[in-house]
Amino acid sequence: MEKDNLKNLFEKLDGQFDIETPSIGHQDRFLSKLKTQDTKVTTVQSKGKNIWKPLMAVAASVILCLSLFTITQQEPEVKDLASVSPELSKTQDFFTTAINKELALLKDERSPETKVLVDDALKQLNILEKEYELLKVDLTESGDDKRVIYAMISNFQTRIDVLQSVLENIEQVKQLKQQNNEIKNTI
Repeated sequence: MEKDNLKNLFEKLDGQFDIETPSIGHQDRFLSKLKTQDTKVTTVQSKGKNIWKPLMAVAASVILCLSLFTITQQEPEVKDLASVSPELSKTQDFFTTAINKELALLKDERSPETKVLVDDALKQLNILEKEYELLKVDLTESGDDKRVIYAMISNFQTRIDVLQSVLENIEQVKQLKQQNNEIKNTI
């Protein structure tokens, strides 16, 4: 159908096309006429506003990229037991309070005779604290996995056990010292 329309169009326009060839030198004459005409050269003067537009676009792009980079680089907030549930918050508070009390007792018992025991206990507590920080990251990544929660509670219990064990050893050192002093005084 389209071929028919085109064919009909060309049949109607038959004989109306300019099919004559231009005379020799036509192109040269045309170019010389163009050269002789006064051509007005128009210069566009840029306004100050136009200069700032591209610079503002670049600045906006840089700010956008920096803000996106900053947002994506922020680490998620690390969770601890208190952030999981109210019961675990109470558990964490209980263990933290107990550890702080035992730690205060341990520091009060520091003496030249017990210095090695106290220093060793503090090193062990630092190791356990670093493990707890890793467990907090694991809890955040795992989405409140019960195994991680149990490991965190176990870490608290281990810290208390270490402190109680060291305090018992310090008491034994004190008793031995007292017995040695009594023996020396009776002789």
